Amino acid sequence: MTKNELISVIADRVDCTKKDAAIALEATLSSIQESLEKGEKVSIAGFGTFEVRQRNEKVCINPRTKEKMVCPPCKAPAFKAGRTLKQAVNK
Repeated sequence: MTKNELISVIADRVDCTKKDAAIALEATLSSIQESLEKGEKVSIAGFGTFEVRQRNEKVCINPRTKEKMVCPPCKAPAFKAGRTLKQAVNK
């Protein structure tokens, strides 16, 4: 599902315009992003948790040149699905 398809589904379910649905979706996504930038967790009951995880330094191989190189430590966003979401997917 693309972002535009999601906007259409939201507009149909809430009975609003696509413009209003797009504004609501953008506000939700930007709020989640801002919280993650601050290092905060975002928990949505029944859906899951978004968080930032620290990745350690590691040795990588450049697939083009086969040369070994060191990838520096970094932070990466992560999502952990909640129990309700897992159960819905496994039906």
